Amino acid sequence: MVEMPVVEPGKCDGCGLCINVCSCGALVLVDGFIMVVATEGCGWCLQCEIVCPTGAITCPFEIVSEEIKM
Repeated sequence: MVEMPVVEPGKCDGCGLCINVCSCGALVLVDGFIMVVATEGCGWCLQCEIVCPTGAITCPFEIVSEEIKM
């Protein structure tokens, strides 16, 4: 299963900025709030999370990097 953006409805003000930057069509505006729709094309580019002025969109997983000692 492809990870999708997570939208916290209480933070979303429905501005639509995320929809404008979403190249795969994973986000739609419904009754003034952003909703995530199932799509195979979402590669989680982070653009929707970056442009969200209220922090309503978050990454559903944590990226962990580890220093490699040689």
